[in-house]
Amino acid sequence: MIKPLEKLTLLLATFGLSACVFMQVLDYSIANVAIPYIAGDLGVSNNDGTWVITLFAVGNAIALPLTGFLTKRFGPIRVMVTSTILFTIMSLICGMSWSFPMLIAARFLQGFVAGPLIPLSQSLLLMSYPKEKKNLALALWTMVALVGPISGPILGGYLTESYSWPWIFYVNLPVGLFSSLIVWKIFKTSEIKGTKTKVDWQGLCFLAVGVTLLQIILDRGEELDWFRSKTIIAMAIISVIAIICLIIWEKTEKNPIIEFSLFKNRNFLFGTILVSLSYMLLFGIIVITPLWLQTQMGYTALASGLAVSTMGLLPLVAAPLVAKLMDRMSLRYLLAFSFLAFGLTSLYFSTFTPQVSFQKIATSRFYFGIGICTWLAPLTGLAFAQFPHDKLASGQGIFHFFRILCGGIGTSIFTTVWNRREAFHQTRLGSALTAFSENSEEAIAKLAPFGEKSKEMINQEVVHQAYMLSTNDIFWASGWIFIAFMLLTFVFKKRSKILVAT
Repeated sequence: MIKPLEKLTLLLATFGLSACVFMQVLDYSIANVAIPYIAGDLGVSNNDGTWVITLFAVGNAIALPLTGFLTKRFGPIRVMVTSTILFTIMSLICGMSWSFPMLIAARFLQGFVAGPLIPLSQSLLLMSYPKEKKNLALALWTMVALVGPISGPILGGYLTESYSWPWIFYVNLPVGLFSSLIVWKIFKTSEIKGTKTKVDWQGLCFLAVGVTLLQIILDRGEELDWFRSKTIIAMAIISVIAIICLIIWEKTEKNPIIEFSLFKNRNFLFGTILVSLSYMLLFGIIVITPLWLQTQMGYTALASGLAVSTMGLLPLVAAPLVAKLMDRMSLRYLLAFSFLAFGLTSLYFSTFTPQVSFQKIATSRFYFGIGICTWLAPLTGLAFAQFPHDKLASGQGIFHFFRILCGGIGTSIFTTVWNRREAFHQTRLGSALTAFSENSEEAIAKLAPFGEKSKEMINQEVVHQAYMLSTNDIFWASGWIFIAFMLLTFVFKKRSKILVAT
């Protein structure tokens, strides 16, 4: 049993665990902007280069639900420190990779060994704080977990442009060593003795097949034209069968990889559903915004990262205030406020035109950060209210597994809808360019000095406008869905004050 820490020890533990989770979540997005550099250096196409992202997500998705089993078998401290050390070693191997197969193999293993880091860092941080300060611990952890992915594109763009792509992996080395040393030094005497349990190999195989194919479908679906591809259909069928077999098998297994029985807890069930759906929208928006800025607005990777980074400013400094609000207010109201802020900011973004300034984009993302402040911490507190202590690691592994998985689903859905709505608007705008349109005649007359290039310039402007309208459509729909989520916050059991179970 881990006893609450005090003063300097508590401060060091907070830094060590926060550094660990920041390092892990940073790697979800830091490689995105480096794909062209990696692909060019290792002699593959940009499309093949995206396997660097895909296989990290696959490895992580497989390992996340295993957190509960690994904790029971080896103890939380050993699992946490071992995962951190292995993650650091795999980061070094990623940076030293001299071939593409070596890099993607290392990225898969890096994602796999990182699986327990998010749920265990949260569990250990919560248990390190006294009961009256657990909301502060939750707010601090949430701040780090959400600021990491936002910082990824900025740090990745800077390191890649200023140095070289291996440095996006080498940056983990000092962080990983510091974190593992601090965590082991502080918590080694509190280690819980593991119990020898039989490995659920059948469940693990079903999980690995189902999740791996699902992640590949999500990442490659748009490229292969989704269910018009026989490959996608075959993978989807196998994935669904594997997941169904997993659910059936785990209900009868004595030592299941995933404890589906935890969903009997009402708050945990609705909390997992709501965090999955809201993160699907949130992460989709986070991905679409820099994509639009880079492909249509002429922003560099670093400039687009800076434009959206303002959403992390408030969460970075607001953790103590959020903790006090969680102590004094109903968590349901804080969560409802978060969805309202997300919704109104998204609706505001849906009014933008191609002439929108950097300042206006950065300001809108700053407003979006208001919602981030009061989103994950209250939602986690509601989901794990009165949760059994011995099931906390398993529950958090499942909770974050579905959250991260649905983030990938949101990315795939948003990019597909974004491209298809662009095609719709391009057709609609193109059909309006006729000889009988005064606007068309005026535009053609202005571009007459450019000769044959005028047609190409008009076509580029149509595409530009079509992508703007498509982006507006996505933010408009997301805004209203976020507002609708406000109603779902009241399905949680009503309590005057909720703390994560101790």
